[in-house]
Order: sequence, then structure tokens, then C-alpha cells
Amino acid sequence: MILADIEPPIALGPLDGRYRAVAAPLVDYLSEAALNRARIRVEAEWLIFLANNHVLPGAPELDSAEIAYVRSIPEAFGRSEIEELAEIEAETRHDVKAVEYFIKRRLDHAEEALGRPTALTRMHEIVHIFCTSEDINNLSYALVIQGAMEAVWLPAANALAHTLAELAHQNASQPMLAHTHGQTATPTTLGKEMAVFAARLRRQLRRIEATEYLGKLNGATGTFGAHVVAVPNADWPALSRKFVESLGLTWNPLTTQIEPHDWQADLYADVAHFNRIAHNIATDFWTYISMGYFHQNLAAQGSTGSSTMPHKVNPIRFENAEANFEISSALLESLAATLVTSRMQRDLTDSTTQRNIGVALGHSLLAIDNLRRGIAGVDPNPVRLQADLDSSWEVLAEPIQQAMRAAQIAGATGMANPYERLKELTRGRRVTTEDMHAFIASLGLPQEVEERLQALTPASYTGLASKLVDFLSE
Repeated sequence: MILADIEPPIALGPLDGRYRAVAAPLVDYLSEAALNRARIRVEAEWLIFLANNHVLPGAPELDSAEIAYVRSIPEAFGRSEIEELAEIEAETRHDVKAVEYFIKRRLDHAEEALGRPTALTRMHEIVHIFCTSEDINNLSYALVIQGAMEAVWLPAANALAHTLAELAHQNASQPMLAHTHGQTATPTTLGKEMAVFAARLRRQLRRIEATEYLGKLNGATGTFGAHVVAVPNADWPALSRKFVESLGLTWNPLTTQIEPHDWQADLYADVAHFNRIAHNIATDFWTYISMGYFHQNLAAQGSTGSSTMPHKVNPIRFENAEANFEISSALLESLAATLVTSRMQRDLTDSTTQRNIGVALGHSLLAIDNLRRGIAGVDPNPVRLQADLDSSWEVLAEPIQQAMRAAQIAGATGMANPYERLKELTRGRRVTTEDMHAFIASLGLPQEVEERLQALTPASYTGLASKLVDFLSE
């Protein structure tokens, strides 16, 4: 049996196979069919724009019913239309030319659809007039990428940041031993550590939400050459700007045959940066689970862990997220590096490159989904968190040393060499509660300072960590 011959076709990639349910919302924006629908929309809007802005001498103006019919062409783009367009492209061997012919076919049937005579049947030559393929393509890609980001990726990414922010607020005061360089370090709170990640994600999301989606419509080499020759009295830069902005895009007046894709490179770099922050979240959660700082909720994670070791519940959500963030970032970085270069006025490297935008964002979307599910499937383990704090009294060497320094500056005697004295007490040995209290009592600190230090425990030595979480609300 040749698997490639099985119908319906078996997916080659995981986003269209195993992970289809998660990645499916991107199909409406970043699939080949979605791109063609956007091309049809741009061609349709250009036809309406030229007619109703009286750009072409002698061209008829369209009434509301005719405009609605033209706009219905992309709106009705479904399975049969996809198949029809594919048949046309098989003849033209050119994807954008196929779109042009597809629209002309619909103009031929306008009178039948409207039930009356219409100028649309005589407007064949307005379809795609003054456009190079890249005029249509760059606008179409800008629209579908904008749609995918705003309708699919950004809601998922913002939900992840919100999940972390909620976790931060819920655990703002939960003490946790820190581990700088993997070693016991000044305690923090679980909530504060989650707040750091939430703030980092939100900062990156603000950059992504501020993306400018650029577009151009200026002809074969960006000069409006044919436009000026054919209709010399029109203000073509102004018309181009008006049309591009009517699509909700930012007009780029200076291009070659292609819009240079710099905005895409910026966007993909920002999404890749978001991925890396989220990747760090996944690896930290994995580590905290291995340390027992989080319990895995068995019902949320699934009933099977290891296929051979019944006691195990593997942190697979975090591992899946980690891997897919890496794949996504690698693809996004490749897209950004490739798209900003085009030989002379145009080469076609961007044509095949841009067809992988959906794959790059799909792996990011899959990773975000798994990371959110992973976080939802774990609970803090206060018992283990407290146990680690109780066995790490050496971390109080820092505040005691600093209190000694401050006391010496204030005039207290016997406070010399605080760092060295605490180093001798704590480095390379286990320090008990009794050891620390005896050391503090031996220092001859001012009474108020000594009482403050004697009351200190690893669990209470968290500074302003719990209050810092409130900055997430600003």
C-alpha cells in the first residue's frame, strides 16, 4: 500500500495531522486557499475603487447592488471555487493570473445573479489593470498575516500572559527558595517569579500589537510607469495611498517591484522573542516540577505517563511546548533573514518563503496551547516549598551581612569583616536555626537590629516580592 495514494490525503506535517485541532484556526488566514481568497478580495476592491473614484475616463460607476455582487466573490469562496481556481491555474501556470480569470468569469455571470443588465459584464479590462502580481500579493499577505495575528495568535498569546498573571496574583505571598546558578539563593515568592514572566510576555505583546502592516500598489518596478502613461492626469501616489489605507494597511511609497517585507521581518523577530521567553517558562516549570515545587494534576495531564513505569506522570505539555517554540523560532528567524533580501528589483525567493508563515506561527500556537494546558495542570506544593526553605538557613547570611554593614556605618563597633565572617559560618556546611541564632546573638548588634534578625526566617526573607506583583496591574 502506497500511503500517498490514500484518499482523503494523509497529512505530511504534524500541524495538518496530529495537531490539526490546535492549528486549524490559522487555515482561515494562512493556507493557500486563504491567500487566494485574499487575492480575490484585493482584486475586487481595486475594481470597485477605480470605478467609483472615477479614475478611468469612461469607466462606469457601480451601484450598491453591483458593489455587493463584486464583494460577494471572495465571500463565497469555498470548496467548489477552490477547485475551479486550481483548474484555471493548471492552465495559466500562474497563481495571480488565475485569480484574474476567476473574477472575470464571475463578471460574466453578473447579469444572471443580479437579474438585470449591468456594466460589470463589460469591465473585464479593469480587473487587474495597472497591477503587477506583487501588487496583489503584498496586499494579500499583509491582510492574511494581520488577520492571523489579530484573530488567532494574539488572543492565544495574551491568554498565556493572563494565565501567568493570575498565577502570580494567587501566589504573590507564597515563599519560595530561589536558585541562582542552580544554588540556594535569596528567597522570593512563587507569585513574583510568575509576575516576571507575565511582564516580559506583556512587553513583547505590546510590540507585536503595534505592528505596522505595510502595503504598496505602484506597478512593475514601483514607479507608477504604466499608470502615468495610460492615465496621465491622475494623482497616482495619492490614489495608491487611499486604496492601501482603505484595506486597513499602512502605505509604503518606496518599493521595488516588491514591498520589501521589512515589517514582516520585524514581526517575526518579535514573535520569535516571545517564543524564547515562553520557552524559558516551559523549562522553568519543568525544573520546578522535577524539584517538587509543583504537583501535577493527574486528571489534567492525562492518565498515562511512562509506557512502562506506572508511577510516572511525565511533564509532556511543557516538553511539547519547548520543542515547538524552538521549531517556530527557527522558522521565523529564517523567514526574517530571507525576506529582507531580493536581488535587484525582484526575485522569487519570497514566494515560496512566505508560504511557510502559517507553519511558523502554527508551531508557536501549538506551543502556547501546550504551555497553557501544562500550567493549568499543575498546583504549587507549599509543603515542599516550605521544606526547602527550612533546610536553607544559610541564605540569611546575606541580610545579616548587610545589617552588620549598616550598623557599622551607624557607629556600632565589632562589625568588621561581615562578609568574611558569614562566609566562614555558612560556606560548604549546613547551617541550623540554632547556629544562625547563636551567631546573631554573638555580634553585639544594637538591640532593635538583633531582634529584627532573630525574627527572620528563610520563609519570611522575601523582601517586597509579594508587593512587586502589584506592578502587573499597571
